[in-house]
Amino acid sequence: MSSETRKFTVRLPVDFIREIDFLVKVNDYPSRSEVVRTAVRDLLYDRIDMVMEKVEKKVKAKHRIAEMEALEEEYLRK
Repeated sequence: MSSETRKFTVRLPVDFIREIDFLVKVNDYPSRSEVVRTAVRDLLYDRIDMVMEKVEKKVKAKHRIAEMEALEEEYLRK
């Protein structure tokens, strides 16, 4: 993973910001940025796994359909 960082602006509900600030105040995180980085990282890890599982299921489904069509061609068209 790259250590290069870039700044971008994001709008959050005030309640989220209060909760983030609380985590920083109680020293659970050193900064707002670290809270957001951690949240985004965790979301991406979970989401990428979920999306990859969906893609794998689609690929398997396409293979099964192809197998079914081949069997259909072989046995039902005679």
